[in-house]
Amino acid sequence: AGAIRAGARTFDSVEYADPGQALTDLRNGRIQAVVMIPPDFSRRVYQKNAPRLALIEDNTDNFVSATLVAQMSSLLSAFNLPDQPARIVGQASLDIVEVYPYVPYVQYLLPGSIVMSIFMMVMIGGGINFVDDKAHGLHEGYLVTPVTKFELIAGFNIAGTLKAVLAGGALIVVGSLIAGIANPFDPARLLRLAVVVMVTAFALISLMFLLMVRMSNPMVPRAMFGVLSTVLYFPSGAVYPQQGFPPWLQVIAAVNPFTYAVHALRSLLLKDSGFAGIGGDLLYLALFSAIAMSAATLLFKRTL
Repeated sequence: AGAIRAGARTFDSVEYADPGQALTDLRNGRIQAVVMIPPDFSRRVYQKNAPRLALIEDNTDNFVSATLVAQMSSLLSAFNLPDQPARIVGQASLDIVEVYPYVPYVQYLLPGSIVMSIFMMVMIGGGINFVDDKAHGLHEGYLVTPVTKFELIAGFNIAGTLKAVLAGGALIVVGSLIAGIANPFDPARLLRLAVVVMVTAFALISLMFLLMVRMSNPMVPRAMFGVLSTVLYFPSGAVYPQQGFPPWLQVIAAVNPFTYAVHALRSLLLKDSGFAGIGGDLLYLALFSAIAMSAATLLFKRTL
């Protein structure tokens, strides 16, 4: 632990007194690996009696797990170098323990693909429809109704959310079968996935409505689609882990709603986590939706 803290800040270390709590946090995504140091490790080191460590890793992210194995192996190699040449060799070795079955890259990409399908339906079924209604004068009909601005926006968002949920749900079922996700039709997991898809769809439709609430030209949202999909999708960790991002891109990832949707879906599909593992993601998406809807309500004009 001292060597890790004094190194090049490759790791952030957390000490646990309870191994069970450490493994619980690992499964809930709060940490990405646990180094188990057995009680007799120091004695075996001095006795040159095959001392061993265990690295229990979250192998759902192959990039991070491979980096952890390489860095821990490098640390042990440095640890095993003797101060003086020894007549009896007793080097420590590292046992790799993978918490989850092997995760092929197609499974790693599935959560990002699901979020992208939701985003595409949000763009087509939410924001673009609203701008097209304005371009064709159809919005005059609901502007003369007695409903409030918030109710109008909520109606648009809920309608777009329902369409996006259908798209996301279809890709979850088909994608899980193609990618070989274990127990794809487990009722408890499907319930958690449905909650994540609904919250994600509502957060993204709220963002789209906020961006397009003052637009009138139907060509503008279509031109924005490619830029938005790039800016939101690639910094989310859908294709590459955020730990490898430069600092400025990590800032973008921290406020990107895609990031939290991808993390929640990956936790459910690859780890079969409970709500404890995705509670923070759901909370951020809910707060993001509330802020985006509030801002859109302030910007919405009930005039032609």
